[in-house]
Amino acid sequence: MADLSVYPDSETWARAAADAVVALASEAIAARGRFRVALSGGGTPQPVYRRLAEASCRSRVDWSRVSVFFADERCVAPEDARSNYGMVREALLAHVPIAPTRVHRMRGEEDPERAATEYAQVLDAPDDGDERLDAAQRGRLDLALLGMGRDGHTASLFPGMAVVLEPRRRVAAVHVEALAMWRVTLTPVALNAARHVLFLVTGSEKAEPLRCVLEGPDVPTAWPAQAIRPHDGSLLWLVDAAAAAQLTGAPPP
Repeated sequence: MADLSVYPDSETWARAAADAVVALASEAIAARGRFRVALSGGGTPQPVYRRLAEASCRSRVDWSRVSVFFADERCVAPEDARSNYGMVREALLAHVPIAPTRVHRMRGEEDPERAATEYAQVLDAPDDGDERLDAAQRGRLDLALLGMGRDGHTASLFPGMAVVLEPRRRVAAVHVEALAMWRVTLTPVALNAARHVLFLVTGSEKAEPLRCVLEGPDVPTAWPAQAIRPHDGSLLWLVDAAAAAQLTGAPPP
Protein backbone atom coordinates (compact mmCIF):
# COMPACT_ATOMS: atom_id res chain seq x y z
CA MET A 1 0.00 0.00 0.00
CA ALA A 2 1.27 3.46 -0.92
CA ASP A 3 1.57 6.24 1.64
CA LEU A 4 -2.11 7.10 1.92
CA SER A 5 -4.23 9.46 3.99
CA VAL A 6 -8.02 9.15 3.97
CA TYR A 7 -10.39 11.94 5.03
CA PRO A 8 -14.07 11.57 5.94
CA ASP A 9 -15.46 14.32 3.72
CA SER A 10 -14.51 16.77 0.99
CA GLU A 11 -14.14 19.76 3.30
CA THR A 12 -11.71 18.00 5.62
CA TRP A 13 -9.85 16.63 2.61
CA ALA A 14 -9.47 20.06 0.96
CA ARG A 15 -8.25 21.62 4.21
CA ALA A 16 -5.68 18.85 4.72
CA ALA A 17 -4.46 19.07 1.13
CA ALA A 18 -4.02 22.84 1.33
CA ASP A 19 -2.20 22.52 4.64
CA ALA A 20 0.12 19.94 3.08
CA VAL A 21 1.00 22.31 0.25
CA VAL A 22 1.65 25.15 2.70
CA ALA A 23 3.90 22.91 4.82
CA LEU A 24 5.91 21.75 1.80
CA ALA A 25 6.25 25.34 0.57
CA SER A 26 7.57 26.46 3.94
CA GLU A 27 9.97 23.52 4.08
CA ALA A 28 11.36 24.18 0.59
CA ILE A 29 11.77 27.91 1.13
CA ALA A 30 13.56 27.35 4.44
CA ALA A 31 15.89 24.77 2.88
CA ARG A 32 16.54 26.19 -0.59
CA GLY A 33 15.07 29.68 -0.74
CA ARG A 34 12.32 28.85 -3.24
CA PHE A 35 9.36 26.54 -3.84
CA ARG A 36 8.80 25.10 -7.31
CA VAL A 37 5.37 23.53 -7.69
CA ALA A 38 3.61 21.99 -10.70
CA LEU A 39 -0.17 22.37 -10.52
CA SER A 40 -2.85 20.32 -12.26
CA GLY A 41 -6.17 21.22 -13.81
CA GLY A 42 -9.50 19.46 -13.61
CA GLY A 43 -12.25 19.73 -11.06
CA THR A 44 -10.63 17.83 -8.19
CA PRO A 45 -7.98 20.38 -7.12
CA GLN A 46 -10.21 23.46 -7.41
CA PRO A 47 -11.36 23.38 -3.75
CA VAL A 48 -7.73 23.05 -2.69
CA TYR A 49 -6.72 26.06 -4.78
CA ARG A 50 -9.58 28.09 -3.35
CA ARG A 51 -8.53 27.10 0.15
CA LEU A 52 -4.93 28.17 -0.58
CA ALA A 53 -6.26 31.54 -1.77
CA GLU A 54 -8.03 32.18 1.54
CA ALA A 55 -6.27 34.56 3.91
CA SER A 56 -5.63 31.84 6.52
CA CYS A 57 -3.49 29.89 4.02
CA ARG A 58 -2.33 32.69 1.75
CA SER A 59 -0.63 34.52 4.62
CA ARG A 60 1.44 31.46 5.54
CA VAL A 61 3.28 31.30 2.21
CA ASP A 62 6.06 33.62 1.02
CA TRP A 63 4.72 33.98 -2.51
CA SER A 64 7.76 35.97 -3.62
CA ARG A 65 9.66 32.67 -3.36
CA VAL A 66 7.12 30.50 -5.20
CA SER A 67 7.46 29.44 -8.84
CA VAL A 68 4.35 27.91 -10.40
CA PHE A 69 4.53 25.41 -13.23
CA PHE A 70 1.88 23.17 -14.76
CA ALA A 71 1.67 19.39 -14.98
CA ASP A 72 -0.16 19.59 -18.29
CA GLU A 73 -2.25 21.84 -20.49
CA ARG A 74 -4.90 21.52 -23.14
CA CYS A 75 -3.89 23.03 -26.46
CA VAL A 76 -6.23 25.99 -26.25
CA ALA A 77 -5.77 29.70 -25.58
CA PRO A 78 -5.43 30.74 -21.93
CA GLU A 79 -8.80 32.49 -22.10
CA ASP A 80 -10.53 29.28 -23.19
CA ALA A 81 -12.80 27.74 -20.54
CA ARG A 82 -10.92 24.44 -20.96
CA SER A 83 -7.52 25.94 -20.09
CA ASN A 84 -5.86 24.52 -16.98
CA TYR A 85 -3.97 27.77 -16.56
CA GLY A 86 -7.23 29.71 -16.74
CA MET A 87 -8.82 27.59 -14.03
CA VAL A 88 -5.81 27.87 -11.71
CA ARG A 89 -5.60 31.62 -12.33
CA GLU A 90 -9.25 32.11 -11.42
CA ALA A 91 -9.20 29.84 -8.35
CA LEU A 92 -5.77 30.74 -6.94
CA LEU A 93 -3.26 32.90 -8.79
CA ALA A 94 -5.46 35.98 -9.08
CA HIS A 95 -5.82 36.02 -5.29
CA VAL A 96 -2.23 35.65 -4.07
CA PRO A 97 0.73 38.08 -4.27
CA ILE A 98 2.80 36.17 -6.81
CA ALA A 99 4.72 37.99 -9.54
CA PRO A 100 3.57 37.16 -13.09
CA THR A 101 7.18 36.33 -13.97
CA ARG A 102 7.04 33.42 -11.52
CA VAL A 103 4.00 31.82 -13.15
CA HIS A 104 5.10 29.60 -16.03
CA ARG A 105 2.18 28.46 -18.12
CA MET A 106 2.35 26.00 -20.97
CA ARG A 107 1.55 27.87 -24.16
CA GLY A 108 -1.38 25.80 -25.35
CA GLU A 109 -2.17 28.20 -28.16
CA GLU A 110 1.11 27.38 -29.94
CA ASP A 111 2.05 24.37 -32.04
CA PRO A 112 2.05 21.47 -29.51
CA GLU A 113 5.54 20.18 -30.32
CA ARG A 114 7.03 23.66 -30.14
CA ALA A 115 5.20 24.37 -26.88
CA ALA A 116 6.60 21.16 -25.36
CA THR A 117 10.16 21.98 -26.45
CA GLU A 118 9.88 25.50 -25.07
CA TYR A 119 8.49 24.28 -21.76
CA ALA A 120 11.41 21.93 -21.21
CA GLN A 121 13.61 25.01 -21.43
CA VAL A 122 11.33 26.90 -19.05
CA LEU A 123 11.80 24.20 -16.43
CA ASP A 124 15.55 24.88 -16.43
CA ALA A 125 15.44 28.68 -16.57
CA PRO A 126 16.18 30.46 -13.28
CA ASP A 127 13.62 32.73 -11.69
CA ASP A 128 14.64 35.96 -9.98
CA GLY A 129 16.97 35.03 -7.16
CA ASP A 130 17.60 31.51 -8.46
CA GLU A 131 20.76 32.30 -10.40
CA ARG A 132 22.89 30.95 -7.55
CA LEU A 133 21.38 27.47 -7.98
CA ASP A 134 22.96 24.94 -10.31
CA ALA A 135 21.02 23.63 -13.30
CA ALA A 136 19.98 20.38 -11.57
CA GLN A 137 18.47 22.29 -8.66
CA ARG A 138 16.73 24.75 -10.94
CA GLY A 139 15.17 22.02 -13.05
CA ARG A 140 13.78 19.92 -10.19
CA LEU A 141 10.27 20.40 -8.86
CA ASP A 142 9.74 20.58 -5.12
CA LEU A 143 6.15 19.40 -5.51
CA ALA A 144 4.02 17.89 -8.26
CA LEU A 145 0.33 18.14 -7.40
CA LEU A 146 -1.52 15.55 -9.45
CA GLY A 147 -5.01 14.20 -9.92
CA MET A 148 -6.24 10.91 -11.35
CA GLY A 149 -9.00 10.32 -13.88
CA ARG A 150 -11.52 7.50 -13.94
CA ASP A 151 -9.31 5.72 -16.47
CA GLY A 152 -6.25 6.03 -14.25
CA HIS A 153 -4.67 8.84 -16.25
CA THR A 154 -2.68 11.59 -14.57
CA ALA A 155 -1.51 14.87 -16.08
CA SER A 156 -2.05 14.08 -19.78
CA LEU A 157 -0.62 10.57 -19.52
CA PHE A 158 -3.46 8.40 -20.78
CA PRO A 159 -3.80 4.61 -21.06
CA GLY A 160 -2.08 3.13 -24.08
CA MET A 161 0.19 6.11 -24.72
CA ALA A 162 3.87 5.43 -25.35
CA VAL A 163 4.73 8.59 -23.39
CA VAL A 164 3.80 6.75 -20.17
CA LEU A 165 7.09 4.85 -20.58
CA GLU A 166 9.07 7.84 -21.90
CA PRO A 167 12.74 7.39 -20.86
CA ARG A 168 14.24 10.78 -21.67
CA ARG A 169 11.95 13.73 -22.48
CA ARG A 170 10.55 15.70 -19.56
CA VAL A 171 7.82 17.41 -21.58
CA ALA A 172 5.87 15.97 -24.48
CA ALA A 173 3.08 16.88 -26.88
CA VAL A 174 0.40 14.18 -26.98
CA HIS A 175 -2.77 13.69 -28.99
CA VAL A 176 -5.61 12.26 -26.93
CA GLU A 177 -7.65 10.43 -29.54
CA ALA A 178 -10.65 9.82 -27.26
CA LEU A 179 -10.93 13.58 -26.73
CA ALA A 180 -9.78 14.61 -30.21
CA MET A 181 -7.39 17.09 -28.62
CA TRP A 182 -3.70 17.85 -28.43
CA ARG A 183 -2.15 18.44 -25.03
CA VAL A 184 1.26 19.25 -23.57
CA THR A 185 2.30 17.28 -20.52
CA LEU A 186 5.12 16.66 -18.11
CA THR A 187 6.28 13.07 -18.48
CA PRO A 188 7.18 10.59 -15.72
CA VAL A 189 10.80 11.70 -16.24
CA ALA A 190 10.01 15.15 -14.81
CA LEU A 191 7.37 14.03 -12.33
CA ASN A 192 9.49 11.26 -10.83
CA ALA A 193 12.34 13.72 -10.28
CA ALA A 194 10.15 15.82 -7.94
CA ARG A 195 10.99 15.95 -4.27
CA HIS A 196 7.36 15.34 -3.40
CA VAL A 197 4.32 14.11 -5.31
CA LEU A 198 0.81 14.54 -3.93
CA PHE A 199 -2.07 12.74 -5.62
CA LEU A 200 -5.49 14.26 -4.94
CA VAL A 201 -8.41 11.87 -5.47
CA THR A 202 -12.05 12.24 -4.45
CA GLY A 203 -15.43 10.75 -5.23
CA SER A 204 -17.01 7.31 -5.46
CA GLU A 205 -16.45 7.22 -9.23
CA LYS A 206 -12.70 7.03 -8.52
CA ALA A 207 -12.99 4.11 -6.06
CA GLU A 208 -12.47 1.30 -8.58
CA PRO A 209 -9.63 2.96 -10.53
CA LEU A 210 -7.91 3.88 -7.26
CA ARG A 211 -8.06 0.25 -6.16
CA CYS A 212 -6.63 -0.86 -9.52
CA VAL A 213 -3.80 1.67 -9.33
CA LEU A 214 -2.83 1.03 -5.72
CA GLU A 215 -3.66 -2.65 -5.24
CA GLY A 216 -3.86 -4.15 -8.73
CA PRO A 217 -1.14 -5.52 -11.01
CA ASP A 218 1.61 -3.13 -12.01
CA VAL A 219 0.61 -2.18 -15.56
CA PRO A 220 1.35 1.55 -16.04
CA THR A 221 0.40 1.50 -19.72
CA ALA A 222 -3.11 0.54 -18.57
CA TRP A 223 -3.08 2.66 -15.39
CA PRO A 224 -0.67 5.57 -16.03
CA ALA A 225 -0.79 6.86 -12.45
CA GLN A 226 1.26 3.77 -11.57
CA ALA A 227 4.15 5.25 -13.57
CA ILE A 228 4.59 8.01 -10.99
CA ARG A 229 7.14 6.79 -8.45
CA PRO A 230 9.58 9.50 -7.35
CA HIS A 231 13.18 8.30 -7.53
CA ASP A 232 14.41 10.34 -4.58
CA GLY A 233 11.31 11.84 -3.02
CA SER A 234 8.02 11.12 -1.33
CA LEU A 235 4.72 9.92 -2.82
CA LEU A 236 1.51 10.59 -0.90
CA TRP A 237 -2.10 9.96 -1.86
CA LEU A 238 -4.67 12.25 -0.22
CA VAL A 239 -8.14 10.79 -0.80
CA ASP A 240 -11.62 11.08 0.63
CA ALA A 241 -13.57 8.17 2.10
CA ALA A 242 -15.68 7.73 -1.03
CA ALA A 243 -12.62 7.24 -3.23
CA ALA A 244 -11.04 4.86 -0.71
CA ALA A 245 -14.15 2.68 -0.37
CA GLN A 246 -12.79 -0.28 -2.36
CA LEU A 247 -9.28 -0.33 -0.91
CA THR A 248 -8.56 -3.33 1.30
CA GLY A 249 -5.58 -1.81 3.11
CA ALA A 250 -6.72 1.79 3.56
CA PRO A 251 -6.43 3.43 6.99
CA PRO A 252 -9.70 4.60 8.54
CA PRO A 253 -10.73 8.19 7.74
